Amino acid sequence: KFGEVYHVTGTIKLPYAEIEEPFEVWYNLTAGKSRIQYYHGQVVTYQFAFMEPFGASFKVTPETTETEMNVRKCFRVNGTASDPISPQSVFPSLNGFEVSPWKVEHYKGQLCTVLQSVSSWGRKKNIYTLWVASSDTGPVHYEMRGFNTLLGSHYDKYEIDYSNISWSFPTGIFDLPQGIKCEHWPGAGPEHQIMANPMQEFVGRAQDTDRAHHRLFHHYKEKFGKTYSNKREMEHRKHTFIHNMRYVHSRNRANLSYKLAVNHLADRTTEEMAVLRGRRRSGAPNNGHPFLSEEYNGLILPDSLDWRLYGAVTPVKDQAVCGSCWSFATTGAMEGALFLKTGVLTPLSQQILIDCSWGFGNHACDGGEEGQAYEWIMKHGGIATTESYGPYMGQNGYCHSNQSELIARVSSYINVDPGNTTALKAAIYKHGPVAVNIDASHKSFAFYANCIYHEPDCNSSRHLDHAVLAVGYGVLQGENYWLIKNSWSTYWGNDGYILMSMQDNNCGVATAATYPILA
Repeated sequence: KFGEVYHVTGTIKLPYAEIEEPFEVWYNLTAGKSRIQYYHGQVVTYQFAFMEPFGASFKVTPETTETEMNVRKCFRVNGTASDPISPQSVFPSLNGFEVSPWKVEHYKGQLCTVLQSVSSWGRKKNIYTLWVASSDTGPVHYEMRGFNTLLGSHYDKYEIDYSNISWSFPTGIFDLPQGIKCEHWPGAGPEHQIMANPMQEFVGRAQDTDRAHHRLFHHYKEKFGKTYSNKREMEHRKHTFIHNMRYVHSRNRANLSYKLAVNHLADRTTEEMAVLRGRRRSGAPNNGHPFLSEEYNGLILPDSLDWRLYGAVTPVKDQAVCGSCWSFATTGAMEGALFLKTGVLTPLSQQILIDCSWGFGNHACDGGEEGQAYEWIMKHGGIATTESYGPYMGQNGYCHSNQSELIARVSSYINVDPGNTTALKAAIYKHGPVAVNIDASHKSFAFYANCIYHEPDCNSSRHLDHAVLAVGYGVLQGENYWLIKNSWSTYWGNDGYILMSMQDNNCGVATAATYPILA
């Protein structure tokens, strides 16, 4: 036993979720209380066992809305007869642990006793290992490795490093923050228990954790209408979902400038999500004309612009498992230009570009470029409407272009000055929605939900791997953003849209922007 009262700091490492999350814990078993905070106090959770009737947990977290920024909020979750609240330890229960065959070994310079527990649950074999320095020093490292007998593979891993353990602290540490009214959890869904007490997933009972994961995955399948061909695929999807869910919740605890959410992509692997980023450099020459900035001297730009409000943008679509983002960006820019010319919004066909523009360096569902799509449209005298060519299929098809059905002749296309924010704003203001390319390779982009997206690891000049549509710009809480339309369905982002930060040309929105000039 490690004592009934302790204070410890540490780090949760989730290698498959690409996360290292710092935490700090105060635990008093006798008082029935614990407090765990994450990312240096960005999110604080409390677990109180002796609140009537079955205990309660509290989560204190900053929230940013359209009108308020980083306002501390408190939410309460009551325990139930079947699931009462208890203080949450960050040390595992040693029931079932035994001294491992190698007994002692050094871990980070400390001679440790090694304890291990092996358990099976369904198709899973879980191996838990704990390194303990001494009764005074306490645990040093805890590790879980899971294996799946159906998949024959390693399916899970997480680690906890412990440091700075002490065995006393002031009792006032459990006082809830003053001046904040704790509201009941709004619209508590199946994830609220993990969100209210994240640590329980990693040091709670394995059976309870697996049951929670099973319930969450079942709810996810129902919500998004997911079906799988066999049990093997379902196991694979479930494990992928768990890692992505952990990533989403951990990054939200970090109080980023934006929020993430578990969406319809949560059962997809990193490799599968890469397919959705279909910008592919063909190496063909770019024959676009330069953006003549001097022609826009003296232009007074509005502080914000949203072409959706003027009827220039078609509804968000889903490119499905096809790297055709370049065709959606191209048709989006074309639809906007045609609207400005005719006053009529006409949905144009992505499928015709997928099927027919191979000869210009595009590769259908394996990627392409807007410039080469414009070249095809210029040569063939226009592009078909969705109605005349047929619906988008999400896969390569036979080209059946009919010259008599093509509309929107293009005389040229323009390359906006790379990295020039003012030029891109002017292009959007004068010419309608503009096709842009971005670095969308980060997992944070895949699970974006709302607020202004700023990813420090984004590249603004190289690795622009996804084509999207800039339909406007604006200011929120003093920060400038681009309003971007994606093609990953309305389940993604804010009904299919994302606000992308203008700061330092984050993710390269202004690096490779183009728009067509209609004849």
